[in-house]
Order: sequence, then C-alpha cells, then structure tokens
Amino acid sequence: MMRDGFGRRIDYLRLSVTDRCNLRCVYCLPEAAARFAPGSDLLSDDEIVTLAGAFARLGVAKIRITGGEPLVRPGLPALVRRLRALPGIEDLSLSTNGVLLSGLAAELKAAGLSRVNVSLDTLDDQRFAKIARFGSLGSVLAGVEAAVEAGLAPVKLNVVVARGMNDDEVGAFAALTDDKPLHVRFIELMPMGETGFFTPERRVPLGEMMAAAGPLEPSAAPLGHGPARYYRRPGAAGTVGFISALSCGFCDACNRVRLSASGTLIACLDGEDGVDLRTPLRAGAGQDELMTLIREGVRAKPESHRMIARAGAAEANPRYMCSIGG
Repeated sequence: MMRDGFGRRIDYLRLSVTDRCNLRCVYCLPEAAARFAPGSDLLSDDEIVTLAGAFARLGVAKIRITGGEPLVRPGLPALVRRLRALPGIEDLSLSTNGVLLSGLAAELKAAGLSRVNVSLDTLDDQRFAKIARFGSLGSVLAGVEAAVEAGLAPVKLNVVVARGMNDDEVGAFAALTDDKPLHVRFIELMPMGETGFFTPERRVPLGEMMAAAGPLEPSAAPLGHGPARYYRRPGAAGTVGFISALSCGFCDACNRVRLSASGTLIACLDGEDGVDLRTPLRAGAGQDELMTLIREGVRAKPESHRMIARAGAAEANPRYMCSIGG
C-alpha cells in the first residue's frame, strides 16, 4: 500500500497515453499553436507497461487511460490488453471525447476495458462547433451509444459548465438520465491552461448547477473512483454527479496521481512540478529504482490544490489539461 505525506492512500493512476487531441475545446486548448511534446518524448507501449507495472507493485489497482485524446494513439486496444493483464490491476477505464469511440468501443471492451467517461459539453450542433471547434456532435453521440451497446458500463458524460457557454443546458443534460442508464457529471470550470478562457465570472458554482439539474435526491455512486458527489432525479434510470474543485474541495480524500504521456509523475492536478520517470527508465533503471522514485513523488503530493487562489486572481495553471490527463 502506498500513502502520501498526509496519510492518504494512493491506489489510482490516471495514465496519459498522448498529449494530442483531435478537438480544441475553448476552455482546454487554443485553436492553434498548442504545445505538444515531440514524438520522441512520448512513452512507448513497452515503457508505459513497465511504469504501470511499477505503480501496480506499489498498490495501484485502478488505472484510467487519458490524454489528450487517448483514441488518437495508434494501437490503443493492444495497449489496453497489456495493461489489463498486469498483476494487481483490478479496474481499467478510459476518458475520451467520444469522436472516435463508435469504431473502437467493441474492440476496447474485448481487450479488457471496463468503462468509459465521455466529455460532452453541449447537445446543440452549432454550439458544439463553437466549443470544440472540430469534430461533430453526431460522432460523439454515436460513440456514447456504441459504448452502451458494447457493455462499457457505467457510461459517464463529463460536462464542463461555463456561464455563457452552456449553463442553460444543465437541465437538458440532467434529463438524459431520466430514461437512460447514463451518469452525467457536471464539472465546475477550473483555472487550467493558458487559453484565456477562465474568468471568475464564467465559473458556475456548485449550488447553481445543482438547482438547474434538480429536483435531486442523494444517490449511491456508480462504479468509479473519483471525487464526484452523486444524486438522482426522482425515478431516473441514471444519476447526476458534481465535481467542484472550487466550491467544495475534494483534496482530503484524494487517492490519485498522474503520469503524463512523456513520463512525468504529477502528484496533483494543479501541480506545476513532477518527477521525471522517463529519463531513468531509458537509462536502464529497474523496477526497484522506479518504485523508489514513485514513492518519493507520491510523498511530495501537496495537501491541497491552489485553484481557489488561482481563480481569485484569474490566474491559470500554465499546464494545459491535455498534458496531464485531467
């Protein structure tokens, strides 16, 4: 079992397999000139499996594959199969924007993927084009349906809510759970990435989101290991969740660390520092040395993020969300 310096059990790894994305959502990436890592900096499949194995030996039992957009990485189903076969890994999930999911859902399920989270911020075609700037709403909705049909359950929809962007759609998203076994999670806007989008005025606080999604009653959470707090509309087939880093911090119960696509261990979503695991790995470090470095990185995990201070100053963390897997 691995614990950080504040006694929190760390058993969940968010594993970024690429920092590239086929969308340019306004709150996440600039439309052009995004700073992606050179291909030579990205971990190979063998390197990812080696590092994931070191985390597993330290007690990590849950891995979420992230990006960028993980489905743009060639050969992802084969990598999923290798990760699922690692001793100690009990749960393997994926976060995606859904654009490519319809063609891969069944193959990913067969490879050992358990479930998916799909990012979707609007149910309107024209608004989708303005928010995501590439792709299409239809392709994402087809991906959601394919995930349900493939048995990648539970299927969760992640909705970043911003005033003037989609705050008038909270009720419509919540209503999706009435008749379908979907789990919609509303995410409070966070000061991440130098996109110029975040302002305190654009942030919709937790109470306002809950009021727009209601009426709600407390609900047991669907399978998952994140910080969302779940509710259910009366008689609904699915649930409504809220992830609110600013209105209602979740650091006390944080159980996760992140590995970037270029091999940096990042102990906190809002962290600016990290532990380079790629360089020693490529220099021939064995599992014991890698595990020592991982332990040191985990022990340095801060007690809490700095997002509240950043939000008040309208200051964003310089890392793009796509570079650390969200």
